[in-house]
Amino acid sequence: MTKGDPQVFESVLVANRGEIARRIIRTLNRMGVRSIAVHSEADAGLPYVREAAQAVPIGPAQPAQSYLSIDAVIEAARTSGAQAVHPGYGFLAENAAFARAVMDAGLTWIGPSPDAIERMGDKINARNLMEEAGVPVAAGTREPATDVDHAIAEAERIGYPLMVKTAGGGGGIGMGVAYDKDGLVKAFETAQRAAARFGGTPAILLERYIEHARHVEVQILGLADGTVVALGERDCSVQRRHQKVAEETPSPGVSPELRERMLAAAVRAGEAVGYRGAGTVECLVDPAAQDFVFLEMNTRLQVEHPITEMVTGIDLVEQQLLIAAGRPVTFGAVEPRGHALELRVYAEDPKRFFPGPGEITVWEEPSGEGVRVDSGYAQGDKVTPFYDPLMAKLCVWGADRDEALERARAAVAAFRLEGPKNNLPFFAELLDRPEFVSGDYDTGLIARMRS
Repeated sequence: MTKGDPQVFESVLVANRGEIARRIIRTLNRMGVRSIAVHSEADAGLPYVREAAQAVPIGPAQPAQSYLSIDAVIEAARTSGAQAVHPGYGFLAENAAFARAVMDAGLTWIGPSPDAIERMGDKINARNLMEEAGVPVAAGTREPATDVDHAIAEAERIGYPLMVKTAGGGGGIGMGVAYDKDGLVKAFETAQRAAARFGGTPAILLERYIEHARHVEVQILGLADGTVVALGERDCSVQRRHQKVAEETPSPGVSPELRERMLAAAVRAGEAVGYRGAGTVECLVDPAAQDFVFLEMNTRLQVEHPITEMVTGIDLVEQQLLIAAGRPVTFGAVEPRGHALELRVYAEDPKRFFPGPGEITVWEEPSGEGVRVDSGYAQGDKVTPFYDPLMAKLCVWGADRDEALERARAAVAAFRLEGPKNNLPFFAELLDRPEFVSGDYDTGLIARMRS
């Protein structure tokens, strides 16, 4: 892509904050597109605001009055003269009403259609649609469980153990595993409380739980001409409270034959909803059986997209812009090379993983061959309690997994971070954990490390 290409947008507003806003702005600036940041009062001094060509304040620190306010973001786009809006991830990224508001304002939405967002946002509808498209799904409910008695009856049909989750939730919020009736009642109540707290649908989904599963997702791109392509898979099994902490690509738990089936299924999933832009098809993998089932689809750019970029050499944000502009992508055959890992550096206690915000008194990022740091903060900045405590994504690439692990160990040791609590000590522990080093791990890894 040449700088200032007249066929791509002249200006793009980034409706997000922190490291993902900074990362998107980096590509916009490289392409010669005027980058427009929005920020709350709490974020006015962060690096992404300084690095954008223009910055627009949109309200107080509270997300509901700033980053989650559709009216405030649309007004910022209007007054700044933006041609398009990139939502990043989180906040309004998977909000169909926001996508429609952007389009109704005469702006280009850099993402999938509102219809695709809605169809894949409800997990029950999504799994039914995937089953119709020939994508494997776990045994589960085809209709939402509306009360606990209904859930108990469904559980008798499906069989234990069961995964219990909100039909419209994300990020592992409210998820739980039930091994019997008593456990189901507790998990059902927890999921309903989570749905009420975060404003989601009260509908609850039950699915047969796969013991010792790996969480593996496939990166897809729906192109402007209607083609859907798969760019490889990422293993996201290192999780605490059903939320990802570290990822790697390719997955050490997926055989070449299984990988081929998963990528083909992900393409069918995208085709089933006429998908455009970047998205991921998330799956649960049974390593022993070398089989998989559909989990959900994320209709946005993923937190862990950098490691796919590192092994493919493809700038996913650039491709999102091209697709939204109706242009062809700038890559040919997808030929992943080497191995990459992402470690999410959070302001949190490394033992219990509780948030620990504060002022950053020392911030020295590692560098060197195969090392990439996507950060949202710098020395002197304050991590506030208003937002997710993700500070940076430490990513490494190696010619093979062993080299990637060695570079990751060196990068973690070289990352100097003082002030807020942080989970770098956890990563030092993880990277020497025998089951992680061997690649033979599953979603229960952190629970075993902390038991």
